[in-house]
Amino acid sequence: MNYVEPIRDTKKIAQLKEYFTKTNTRNLLLFTLGINTGLRISDILSLKVNNIINFEFIELKEKKTKKYKKIPITSAFKNLLKIGIKDKKPQDFIFNGAGSAKPITRIQAYRILHNACSKIGIDEKIGTHTLRKTFGYHFYKKTKDIVMLQNILNHSSSDVTKRYIGITQDMIESELKNFIL
Repeated sequence: MNYVEPIRDTKKIAQLKEYFTKTNTRNLLLFTLGINTGLRISDILSLKVNNIINFEFIELKEKKTKKYKKIPITSAFKNLLKIGIKDKKPQDFIFNGAGSAKPITRIQAYRILHNACSKIGIDEKIGTHTLRKTFGYHFYKKTKDIVMLQNILNHSSSDVTKRYIGITQDMIESELKNFIL
């Protein structure tokens, strides 16, 4: 398995949102949900309309951990979500393929993200896990609460979480750049 990076630059995130806004609402929803919830791609792709509770929460049982998760839906994200599930039935997948009742695959999600990143010149190591790592990186940068993030991501220790989101590597590089004997 290849190691992927978070998207650290908020300008690049904005460019991706703009690209998806112009090209495909479903893909914009996929990207936005991924970077705002920290869910694994397997959980995102398995979401159904009935996982959305009154447009206030997303409720699910995580595939990997089998833990119940309840995620608040922000007001900014709510409108996009309403557009994304308009005309869908409660049992429908949110991220179904064109003309299909099944959700898109992990490979399709990877291609969507990878192609968009290529189009706008993002050259970091990108994969579907980039969405979860991007959430973690920016959540930590904004809150500085590594313990809360550790709990959100269900990690065993804060050190694991720091390595996961690249904070440890960023700190090492920053300190080494300024180190002179």
